[in-house]
Amino acid sequence: MARSLYKGPYVDEKLLKKISGKRPEEAGVIKTWARDSLISPEMVGFTFGVHNGRDHIEVTASEEMVGHRLGEFSPSKKFYRHGGKMQKELDQKKKEAEIAAAKAAKAS
Repeated sequence: MARSLYKGPYVDEKLLKKISGKRPEEAGVIKTWARDSLISPEMVGFTFGVHNGRDHIEVTASEEMVGHRLGEFSPSKKFYRHGGKMQKELDQKKKEAEIAAAKAAKAS
């Protein structure tokens, strides 16, 4: 849900203070835990270390990212795989292919 217009976009004040008066080349990586902060046009070019719950993932703000939140570019959940019968069949076929390739390599 969008933030109401009279409030304006949410940008963390500490984050703005860290980038004010600096150029992107000299700032380095700016660590932040403010995943809900919007990327504003002043942030373009800066590299942020956005915390995902475990470590900081580097995100370089570009022109296309303006209006999105920092947390969108730092995933906090790792996709492992889908489960079920179909996945087991795919895994079995993959193992059989590896075994056949190993036998073929051993024979030649």
